Amino acid sequence: MCRSIKTLRGADTGPTDDDVDAAALQFVRKISGYRVPSRANQVAFDRAVREVAGATRRLLDDLVDARTRAG
Repeated sequence: MCRSIKTLRGADTGPTDDDVDAAALQFVRKISGYRVPSRANQVAFDRAVREVAGATRRLLDDLVDARTRAG
């Protein structure tokens, strides 16, 4: 996996939108093989980053922290 993607779960304040967006960008770069996509691929690349960021945010918002879970 991409070593520049940091773990976003577990921080006291939670990840910022910038943290989530940066992780999504790194993920899409890694799996697409493009650091910077061509103009022909830019729309698909940007859409993928948005979708990965959205899925990441939903995941992080839905995870239950065992330390704070009630009984």
